[in-house]
Amino acid sequence: MGEDNKITINDVAKAAGVSKGTVDRVLHNRGEVSSKSKEKVLRVIEDLGFKPNVYASLLASRKTRKIVCLIPEFNPGDFWELTDRGIAKGREEASKYSVSVVTVSYDQYDVESFIRACRATLDEDPVGVVIAPMFSNETLKFVKELSDRGICYVYIDSKLEEDGYLAYFGMQMYQSGYLCADILTGGMDTDRINIIRIARDKEGLSDPTYMRRTGFKDYIREHCPGCEINNVFIDPKDSDSIYDTLDNMFAASPSKNIVMFNSRIHLVTDYLRQRNIVGCRVVGFDVLERNLSAMREGYVQFLIAQHSDQQAVDAINSIVETAILRRPLQKRDNFTPMDILNRLNCDYYFK
Repeated sequence: MGEDNKITINDVAKAAGVSKGTVDRVLHNRGEVSSKSKEKVLRVIEDLGFKPNVYASLLASRKTRKIVCLIPEFNPGDFWELTDRGIAKGREEASKYSVSVVTVSYDQYDVESFIRACRATLDEDPVGVVIAPMFSNETLKFVKELSDRGICYVYIDSKLEEDGYLAYFGMQMYQSGYLCADILTGGMDTDRINIIRIARDKEGLSDPTYMRRTGFKDYIREHCPGCEINNVFIDPKDSDSIYDTLDNMFAASPSKNIVMFNSRIHLVTDYLRQRNIVGCRVVGFDVLERNLSAMREGYVQFLIAQHSDQQAVDAINSIVETAILRRPLQKRDNFTPMDILNRLNCDYYFK
């Protein structure tokens, strides 16, 4: 057969002396095929260089496979809303391959909610899972269960330091913290910094910005060895307590160097605006509209941004490529750009 001729499943069946159905069962590893027939088919496939049309095969099978995206619950305008938009786009692309994409959400401040969401995910019997990890120990238990069941999983936004994941799409967390420290200090020695942190679950099981905070502190230790770091915890669900906490912070600390490692810097800038406090140097993360508004007004000097919507699209596509189309991924750790925004360029980020 010439190189220009397309080899079909009929050609394989004829050369192996078996039916088209037998070839199909060998290709998709389903149904019973004798070892002798299987060997014949595999030998002919190798000899002829047959490459099955996976796309057509998926459509013909009419079997819908499922990918679950396990992400925190969110309100309009929150960080995870942009991720959800990416999931919607990834869902549309995956549907071309008879793959459905569903979202299972959990309360990022409640470990029991995460455990229930993990169970619900397993009940969906997915071929792959996209995970935004918050609770390290419970996530490790969950991904072990996924691995035991032969289900691949991909991390987005942040990842755990373990070896079983298929891929990661997100910032290099440690380096983003290191970069943040350089931006906040302007490369100059600084005597005091206020780190604003979210008071999460009561047991302290959730700490998704740990590696980012570690990178920040390492930079400060190397470049500002005399700098004092003050950790201040706020409850995002209690605005009155936020104001009381920040009042106490400013009363105790003269420093106006402020940083927050998640998307909630707007909680601090709301306070600064209300108290008419100016002259602070404030650095935060992510392009929520409330963060951008604070930047335009001068309450935030810099935001370190990321396209979390594209991360979700890429994560879903990676599962389709590997679990459905059986194609190897080019990269495992896919570190997305750390985009530095200020009031002069922030309006062009999504253009």
